[in-house]
Amino acid sequence: MEHSCTLRVRSYECDSYGHVNNAVYLNYLEYARHQYLKDIDLSLDDLRVGGFAMLVVEIQIRYRKPAKNDDELTIVTRPLKRLRLSGILNQRILRKNTELAEAEVKWTCVDAHGRPVPLPVRFHREGLDP
Repeated sequence: MEHSCTLRVRSYECDSYGHVNNAVYLNYLEYARHQYLKDIDLSLDDLRVGGFAMLVVEIQIRYRKPAKNDDELTIVTRPLKRLRLSGILNQRILRKNTELAEAEVKWTCVDAHGRPVPLPVRFHREGLDP
């Protein structure tokens, strides 16, 4: 499964060089992950009410080209790997057909005490599997 969403760069996200600040890319990736989970009907609020959370534990990001003010960006998210307690997503940030950044995002499910646990069966969604 591959999921995509779009957003537009806002001027206050740019640094003194006129490029999107590198830390802002993490916000874009998070926005896209939330849209992805929403679209596969996996509610973070329902997880939280059930005593669980999905947390990002590692992000490896490669910046290739800068985004600039008013660029329309597409963020493509797809699952790469699903493990017992975690998973890995690939995310790409594109402007038209040009890749600006690519990231691998490792997530894990934790219980109310912050201990890693398998994602409860009632929260399994086909879209989380590669």
